[in-house]
Amino acid sequence: MKKNLKADAFLLVLLSAVLLISFSALSCHDEDDSGPAVGIVYDTVGKEDKSFNESAYEGIKRAEAELGISVNEDTTDGTDREELIRSLAENNDLVIAVGFSFEDQIKKIAAEFPETSFAGVDIQQGKNPPVNFASLLFNETEGSFLVGTAAALTTKTDKIGFIGGVCATPDAIIERFEAGFIAGARQVNPDITIETEYLSHWDDQTGFNNAEKAEMVATRIFAAGADVIFHASGASGPGLFKAAKDISEARGSGVWAIGVDSDQYRTASESEREHILTSMLKRVDTAVYNIIEARKNGEFTGGEVRNDLSNGGVDYATSGGFVDKIKNRLEEYRTSIINGDIEVPAVPGKSCAQPQTY
Repeated sequence: MKKNLKADAFLLVLLSAVLLISFSALSCHDEDDSGPAVGIVYDTVGKEDKSFNESAYEGIKRAEAELGISVNEDTTDGTDREELIRSLAENNDLVIAVGFSFEDQIKKIAAEFPETSFAGVDIQQGKNPPVNFASLLFNETEGSFLVGTAAALTTKTDKIGFIGGVCATPDAIIERFEAGFIAGARQVNPDITIETEYLSHWDDQTGFNNAEKAEMVATRIFAAGADVIFHASGASGPGLFKAAKDISEARGSGVWAIGVDSDQYRTASESEREHILTSMLKRVDTAVYNIIEARKNGEFTGGEVRNDLSNGGVDYATSGGFVDKIKNRLEEYRTSIINGDIEVPAVPGKSCAQPQTY
């Protein structure tokens, strides 16, 4: 009888230990692997624009792999922004809107869902923002300055160009790219000539998704003597890359394109890559990942989250090795900006409403 009691007691202790270990392992699994439910809505061009929205998507994919989040994605058709954000708010812990076009809708709904966290890429805080809304903002001027210096250090004609997507958005965001690019080029060569043109105005946002028009504008600027063109036009960018390839082949001598937001050397066709000098990197992927990580760790706060050269929020790409010879110069300019020795302007000197020559 005593032997049986001892055996039973041993089995009971063993079973308890097994249950305790299993529970601990389950708890650790939940803590390590589970993350918040995240909803993200892309602007009309969608997550495969090979630029701005796709960079946000890359951040989501990384967070899904590393933080164990569940993801709900959608893309607006331009008329259903509020409907989509509201639906995501009802079913997720964090809702992210990609692009300034969502500003009114996401702030309105954030106020209605105070227990949910919200973040907007390129959406300013504005007046009386909800406390649960974070603005993911970037110093586009700084990254554009660096690719402007790259253009000026590369050109053989002392004539370069800029193609903007949409002129006069509510926060004049594309003009920031233009201003930084011009300032960087002028830092290298005060006498350089810069041609600029926008593809559409704010009341017609097709400029972010009109590769055919971008190709036409790029062809005109190249024909006028420019040999390097930087674009900030979203999904219109491939039109510039095609023009650079076609004109280089026709002339028998190369002209260059500069990409934007993501490293567009990596997403361009193989025949176009050799004509992409660099890209201005706007690390939307990193900003999206970081805000999700903050939400998972209980560190999310509303307010402005600034991404710039000092924290890697903006940068320039080195794929293809085309800027290797001038990289030391670019790094000197980077250091000068971070140290405050160079202050990069955010407003260009002329209107974006019509083509300009600087």
